[in-house]
This record gives sequence, structure tokens and C-alpha cells, in this order.
Amino acid sequence: MSTLPRPSTLRQRCQLLVESRRFEQVITAVIVVNAIGLGLETSPEIMARFGSIIHALDRAAIAIFVIEIAIKLFAYRLRFFRNGWNVFDFLIVGVALVPAGQQFSVLRALRILRALRLVSVVPSMRRVIVGLFSAIPSIGTVIVMLALLFYISAVMATSMFGEAFPEWFGSFGASLYSLFQIMTLESWSMGIVRPVMEEYPYAWAFFVPFILVTSFIVLNLFIGVIVNAMSEATDEEAHNEREEILQELRTLGENVRALRKAADKND
Repeated sequence: MSTLPRPSTLRQRCQLLVESRRFEQVITAVIVVNAIGLGLETSPEIMARFGSIIHALDRAAIAIFVIEIAIKLFAYRLRFFRNGWNVFDFLIVGVALVPAGQQFSVLRALRILRALRLVSVVPSMRRVIVGLFSAIPSIGTVIVMLALLFYISAVMATSMFGEAFPEWFGSFGASLYSLFQIMTLESWSMGIVRPVMEEYPYAWAFFVPFILVTSFIVLNLFIGVIVNAMSEATDEEAHNEREEILQELRTLGENVRALRKAADKND
């Protein structure tokens, strides 16, 4: 008479399943296919021809996601919610289960957020997000410095150019927006600076240093801080992996020594 596996054994098997490389690849493929299908739903022509197939694939993807979450909940129980990525997946899948009523139209539009599950499934993407979050304190310092530069520059621009160009520099808010456009280098020369220079020939002495400081120095600090944080996060993860491997090797060595001692005693 066959016996059912004990709950603990079944739970361990489920845990091994969800942590396996093959399972991760299958979920990644489902996420990609589902994201493509949600994009195709925006085309009336495609939906007119293949709407039933696309809707069927969408329902199948939701079913797979629900089964995945259920298996993880069974395998990890309350430990499931201690992992932020699991909570993220749980919320994304929960949005997908919202009924398609008119009052939930906004939430239904958020179904495309399922594509963000790639971040939680692909380890390399997780490292990027961890690096971004670890860079937040340093980024805050850069933001404060950039805000100070914008404040000083906006006050100066309003005082110097506001009377002649009220549309761009007539108020503090207008100056902030115009300076932001200049910082992004979007139509800054022909659109703003050259017309100002026709009235104020030496205006370049204000705008050129502003662009150099904000666009080429401060914004590059953002990139430097983020890259450094991502590098540190990657190094820390690699260090943790090496420690785990070393710990496994130590345990294996202790087991081998114990077996040798037992063999010597038997001899």
C-alpha cells in the first residue's frame, strides 16, 4: 500500500522546485510572453484577429502565477512574507486578480506591472535594484547640492533676464523650469540661450558655467554613485557566496574526517 509523502518532505520538495534553475527559466518565459500579450492588447487590429488567443494566454499566465505563489506559500509559510521580492510578486499577482469592472479600470491598467516580475526573478536585475537602493543616501546628498545650485541660479536668472523674457524667467518657477530644460540640453541653445544673448550679449557667462556644473559634473555624480553602489552590492553578494561555499567545504571536510576516524576504529 503506497503512502503519501509526509508534509515536511512534500514542503521540502516544493522548496527545491521553486529554487531550481529550470523553474526560474519557466517563470521568466511566462512573464515575457505575458508582457508581449499585454502590449498586443493595445492594438485593435491585432485583437480583432487574435483576441481570443491573447486572452487565453493571459488567463493561462495568471493561473501559472497563482500556482507559483501558492507553491511558495506552502513551501515557506510565513517566511514567504519575510522576503521583499516575494511580497512584491504577491502584490503584482493580486492586482492581476482584480475583476474587470469599470470601477477597477485603473487597477486593471496596472496589469503591465507584471513585466516588473522579471526584476524579482532574474538575479542580475535584483542586484541592480539592490545597488540603486543602497545608493539612495549618497544620491540624496547629490540631490541637495543640485537643488542648491538650481535655487541660486533661478534667483539670478529671474533677476537678470526676467524683465526681458518673462515667459522663461519672469518668475522663480518659470526660471526653474527653463533651467531644467537647459540642464537636459533640450533646445537650450537656439531655443533659449541665443535669444537671450541677443538682448544680453554676455549671458553666455551665466549659462555655460551652469551647463558645465549641472549637466557634466553633478549629473555624472549620480552615475558614479550608482555604479559604485552596484559594484559594492555585487562584491558583497560574491563574498557571501564564497563564504557559503567555504562553509560547505568545511562541513564536508569535517564529515570526511569523521568517516576516517570511524573507519580507523573499525580496523
